[in-house]
Parts: sequence; structure tokens; C-alpha cells
Amino acid sequence: MAQRIGWRLDLVVGGAALVFVGIATAVGLFVPNIFAAAPPLFAQWLPHVGIGTPLAILVAVAVIAWRPPLRFAYPLAVAWTFSLALVDGWQRGIADRLTSQDEYLHEVPGVHDIAAMLRSFSARILDFQPDSWTTHVAGHPPGALLTFVWLDRLGLGGGAWAGVVVILIGSLTAVAVPWTLRSLGHAELASTVVPFSILFPGAVWVGVSADGLFAGVTALAVALLVQRHWIAWVGGGLLLGYSVFLSYGLLLFGLVALAAVIATRRWVALGVAVVAALAVMAAFAAAGFWWFDGYHLVVERYYQGIGALRPYSYWVWADLATVVLAAGPAAVAGLRRLPQSPLPRSPLLLITGAAVLAILLADITGLSKAEVERIWLPFTVWLVPAAALLPAPTRRWWLAAQALTALAVNHLVLTNW
Repeated sequence: MAQRIGWRLDLVVGGAALVFVGIATAVGLFVPNIFAAAPPLFAQWLPHVGIGTPLAILVAVAVIAWRPPLRFAYPLAVAWTFSLALVDGWQRGIADRLTSQDEYLHEVPGVHDIAAMLRSFSARILDFQPDSWTTHVAGHPPGALLTFVWLDRLGLGGGAWAGVVVILIGSLTAVAVPWTLRSLGHAELASTVVPFSILFPGAVWVGVSADGLFAGVTALAVALLVQRHWIAWVGGGLLLGYSVFLSYGLLLFGLVALAAVIATRRWVALGVAVVAALAVMAAFAAAGFWWFDGYHLVVERYYQGIGALRPYSYWVWADLATVVLAAGPAAVAGLRRLPQSPLPRSPLLLITGAAVLAILLADITGLSKAEVERIWLPFTVWLVPAAALLPAPTRRWWLAAQALTALAVNHLVLTNW
């Protein structure tokens, strides 16, 4: 009887989360100045299908029926993300996503001297100047632009290569998240998480937004931090240090990384990682970019645009509705069980709890009003493991709910990413 009550409570919580999304949608239609045609998502209503439709359904059915092991997580996650992106078609769904006037690739041809770009980066953050950076470049530290400049220098220029690379790196989350749990001594838990990480609804925005790439980088960093070798700790620290130069908001990701190190109780790993991360900051500072200057200027730039007009009173709670869609109803239902998770699964409580805290802190700041379905992807991927707490007999149904959430979003609206 108690088990059945628990199952029903899971359904109530998962259903309530979707009702919450519906309320955010209905209210958003009447709120002025939200600058989102399909609230709470930054998208426009456009029911459609594409070549990716049957492919995405095929991948979803295969994962739900098979529930693959970790070694198959990456290729299946890549297939899932590519399929979802191809619902919009190759050009609109992948090749053109990062080429708009607001995106990073718009500025890549103008970067002839990387050192000069870094020295002058902060001076071009504020808007209404002749040489102001485009929106996304101005809104992030130079590491984001630098990543696409490096791709271009390697001969992988243009929107098609950028989109493919973002998907390939972003899909690493499907491996890194369960690998982290397995490395912490919870192989069974990791095995349960794998299919949920593959059918991550947020893959809609991994393909293609630069934040998907950020999610892959940070997830891999955490996976390295929980290994048993100092080389892995250095690698994790370098990736975490670089991630802060991909997005200012990823400073909060330090909470997730710290939770992972606490779970290992290897404090030397924390020290090594911090030194490596500080080395990245020192390198950028030596090149002429000081992170704190950039951060203060980007806050000012944020209020020069629509960020000043979007109402905090709506987005402070509607942003959480976008998290529901990106994480999926199974993750939300699993979060209900998180405080009751037994002691052997305490790493799940630590890491997922840290991700929840990071999201709430980011939400309260009001510096990400809207568009957080992509912006918070690095945190959202760590909510997905909570779905592993759902009872085994119900997991296939919850996996189906995850897949249907992604398919519904991708087919009902045309997302900006």
C-alpha cells in the first residue's frame, strides 16, 4: 500500500510540474514586455515535423526498450540530440543556429589578433558604441568567442561545423553524469541514470546552443574531479577554470564541483583543482582580460537591453517552468524522493542538491530573466540523476514521459536554439 501511495505521489508531482508549465504559459500570454512569443520558452509557436521526427522516435523507443549500459550512452545521446535538431531541418536546426547577428560566429571574422581581442574585450562590452560586441559575445567572457575562433583557425569555420561540435561536446553530459556516480562507488545507480541522461529533454537546446557546449565542459570537469589521479584533478580544474570564462553564471557551478569533491572526501583533489583553475584565471589576466571587470560591465550591458524591461515578478517563477521542461517530469518527480534517499546514495543528494541550490541562486539574481532553458543547462543535467530514485517498475513510463516532453517541445514550437 505504501509503495502504491509513493507511486501516486510521484505521478502527482510530475503532473503538477507540467501544470505549472501550463500556468506559466497562460499567464505569460498576458504579461507585457516578456519578449518571448511562446512563454516561458524563448521560441515561437510553430507546430511542425521534419526528417528528425522518425529518427528521434526510433532512438527514444530503442533507449526505453533496451535501457543501454554506459558504454553506449554517448553515441545514443549524440543520435538523440541530432535527431531533435533535425526536426527543424539541417539548415534551420543546425547549420544556421549560431550564425545570426546576435551570435558568436558573427564576430569571428573580425578577430584577426587574439591577443588584441582579449586586451580590448572589456572596452567593447557596453552597448551603443560603434564597436560594441554583438549580444551573446558581450554577455559572456571572452572564452566563449575564443572557442569559436579556435574552431575557425582549425579549419572548422561556419555554422555547420560549430553546430556539430556543440552537439558532440554537449552530448558528453550523458556519459559524464553517470560516470561521476559510478566513480563515486555507485555502479547500480549510475546504470539506472544512463537512459535518463540519454533522453535528456534539454537536448532540445544542446542542439544547438553554446550553452550545450558549456554543459558538456562542466560535466566532464566534475567527472574528472572524482577520479583517483592527480592528472584528472588538474584536467578538471583547468576545465572548471575555463568554464568561468565561457559564462559568468558558471561561477555558481563551483557549488556542484565542491559537492562532488565533498562526496569523495579527497581534499587534495580540491586543492589541485583550485590551483589549476586559478592558473586559467591568471592566464586570461596576463592576456589583458580581468574577469571581475567584465562581470560588472556585463551587468550594466544587461540593463541596457530587454533585460531591463522583462518583469522580474513573472520570470522569477516562470524561469523555473523552463527548468521543468529541460529536466523533464521524471527528474522533478525524482527530486521529491531526494531527501529520503538512503545513505549509500548520499553523493546524489549532495551533487543534485547543489545543482538545485545553484539554480535557485541564479534565479533570485534576476540576471537571467528568460532563455534559461539553455542558460542553465550545465546545472539542469545534474537534476536528471534524481529520476533514478523512481521505483524500478515505473521507470520505463517515466523514460517515455521524458522523451515525450522533448518531442512535444521540439514539434510544437520553433526554439531559437
